[in-house]
Amino acid sequence: MAWKTLDDMDLDGKRVLIRVDINVPMEDGHVTDTTRIDRIIPTVRDVLAAGGIPILMAHYGRPKGKVVPDMSLSHVVPTLSDILDQPVAFIDGSYGERIAALQTGEIALLENLRFNPGEEANDAGFAQRLASLGDVYVNDAFSAAHRAHASTEALAKLLPACAGRLMQEELSALEAALGTPERPVVAIVGGAKVSTKLDLLGNLVEKVDHLVIGGGMANTFLAAQGIGVGKSLAEHEMAGTARDIIAKAKTTGCEIILPRDIVVAKEFKENAQHQTVAAGDCPEDQMILDAGPETVDYIMGVLKDAKTLIMNGPLGVFELAPFHKATFDVLDEIARQTKAGELVSVAGGGDTVAAVNASGHEDDFTYISTAGGAFLEWMEGKTLPGVAALEG
Repeated sequence: MAWKTLDDMDLDGKRVLIRVDINVPMEDGHVTDTTRIDRIIPTVRDVLAAGGIPILMAHYGRPKGKVVPDMSLSHVVPTLSDILDQPVAFIDGSYGERIAALQTGEIALLENLRFNPGEEANDAGFAQRLASLGDVYVNDAFSAAHRAHASTEALAKLLPACAGRLMQEELSALEAALGTPERPVVAIVGGAKVSTKLDLLGNLVEKVDHLVIGGGMANTFLAAQGIGVGKSLAEHEMAGTARDIIAKAKTTGCEIILPRDIVVAKEFKENAQHQTVAAGDCPEDQMILDAGPETVDYIMGVLKDAKTLIMNGPLGVFELAPFHKATFDVLDEIARQTKAGELVSVAGGGDTVAAVNASGHEDDFTYISTAGGAFLEWMEGKTLPGVAALEG
């Protein structure tokens, strides 16, 4: 761990600039889901407890460097104040003067950083302006760590810097899953297209012992081996790439697990008439919508010996019953092993989180990341600017 945490910093009497992600869903100016706000509370409270003055910095939406009233963070202040159970001062101008007047025990929130074009441009001047407002920098927005922006990258180099509690938790979980994991390591990767996860697959076959491929991606891999997939979603133009990944896995000793049997239907709709057939027997007029029970049984056997699990994507069309069954059955087993202390399980990505929540196992994984882009880039083995800046 090359980065510092709040425990390594002297915060007493210091103005603490905290980069957070409170890009929450809203309707008619009101927050509809407080999850992202809830997740920053431990950091804010720990800074207060250490005698620091939390000054929150965040973005909202994509205003492209212009002031867009509907994207003002002022809309978040009432909910933020309620959850923190104390007033939060909103600062949209005269930054230096208003922040200088803050007293120990108070909390402030700056206006949407992306209203200034210097934020997304990673402008040194804008970063210097932000740095002048504080004494310590804390990054608690892993979800924005893959962006080299002024508040995530340049600013971290101008002040004593550390990770907040959420960032610390996320980085520790990912390090346990891919950095120095306990083996065997199993990765489950699903999704519609191989083309969107080339870097991910290429990195994982070098890092994990078993790679389960599901969803539309699995159809592309089956087709690449000359197996008919009927009317299924598949990227036939990616056949060569799929074969290259299979060949690379053989050299690294990674077992690629594809469907052995499949659930097929003529219609893409809930409760469509369906049947289970061998992976090579998909009728020409039907499409693959889920992995079959034989495939699930095989995955279960691999999981029983596993010590670490990483998941990014479902095995089938989990949104439509009964094509959720393979995904949910595997999630049941992951949850059981995790709760029994037999497995370290880390999941991330929008569809993955949705599937986990739909299965009722949102509290049963070791860690679930809601930072889609940053989580994916970490799994791809890429350097995240916001993390590298803390290490630098």
